[in-house]
Amino acid sequence: MNFKKIPIGFLIPIILSGCVSMPQPLTDRNSALTQGNVQMNLIAGQTRKSEVLETFGSPNITTRDGAGREVWTYQRQAQVAQSSSKSGYWTVILAGQSSAAAGFESSSRMITLIIKFDDQDIVTDFRNRTSNF
Repeated sequence: MNFKKIPIGFLIPIILSGCVSMPQPLTDRNSALTQGNVQMNLIAGQTRKSEVLETFGSPNITTRDGAGREVWTYQRQAQVAQSSSKSGYWTVILAGQSSAAAGFESSSRMITLIIKFDDQDIVTDFRNRTSNF
């Protein structure tokens, strides 16, 4: 094959198409407060307050129940946004026309974790709830 006969206008789009990347969705990956972490790290009657603090960080709210035991509440909210688009790059360059479709999706996720401790700073009970909206 003789490479001198291949038009430059045909090679440039092929070379540049390797530079196109799709946007990645934003997630709450930096938060340790996830359903999986709650299930793996909290065991009623065994987990200590110091372990909870190390795993999940400082609680949002600290209160006491009717019996005077400490109750910690964690809440985390994450915005998940994702955009996608399809464009007819080849048509723009080769035929002078373009076709494009774009979309944007956004949602929120809220997780609430309530942990109760006994007098020895051991987890006695915990409840968690996840809401998507």
